[in-house]
Amino acid sequence: MFLIYEYMAGGSLFCVFLNNIEALELDWIKRVKTVKDTACALSYLHHDWHPPIVHRDISSNNILLNSNLEACISDFGTARLLDPDSSNQTMLVRTYGYIAPELAYTIVVTENCDVYSFGVLALETLMGKHSSELLVSLSASSSKNIMLSDILDPRLSLPSDRRVAKDIVFAATMAIACLSLNPKFRPTMKCVSQELLSRKRLVAHRLQAVSLLQLKDHDLYMDEGRIQSQNSGDIVEIQASSST
Repeated sequence: MFLIYEYMAGGSLFCVFLNNIEALELDWIKRVKTVKDTACALSYLHHDWHPPIVHRDISSNNILLNSNLEACISDFGTARLLDPDSSNQTMLVRTYGYIAPELAYTIVVTENCDVYSFGVLALETLMGKHSSELLVSLSASSSKNIMLSDILDPRLSLPSDRRVAKDIVFAATMAIACLSLNPKFRPTMKCVSQELLSRKRLVAHRLQAVSLLQLKDHDLYMDEGRIQSQNSGDIVEIQASSST
């Protein structure tokens, strides 16, 4: 018997970020697409498979890129089917730095654990490195002094295309929403995937004028197909595109 896998010529996202040449090849458009691809894959596992599958180890080591730099989730050795008739308690088997904080004391695995890990991964994709120090800042008031443009991978020039800049802002907004310390306030991966794939984008000022505090305070919620903002600053209300 043979088990055949597609050859992922691009290697892992982690290794790409260690190589300056490969990191430059993964430009802003490709990085946003990497975030979208990962969100779609997790949405499938959580919402289109029954019973739901929780990966339990989403990290840049487990995101592989093919020859077209399209992202795929790999290594399902720690994945788990969620059993509605079980407590779903688990041992900590995930990669340090990506573990949802509540898992450390509840030891109960849920889809929210993957959502948090996705938030860490999405920020890492934009920063070009793991965001451990930034995660600490986001949980403190010091985040108000951090601008989004200051944390983006300095190996890439800031985008001149306004649409690409808005995509980056939106990806960062969704990432920070997934990093809520309260798992009940995190969006589902289905919501994240749908919003990232939507043709509509949050309207913002120049990328250099957006702070992490503005993104952190930007609460998104679904209400009959409408995405509303409770932030009256740089980001304004938009309509969701439900048919495309």
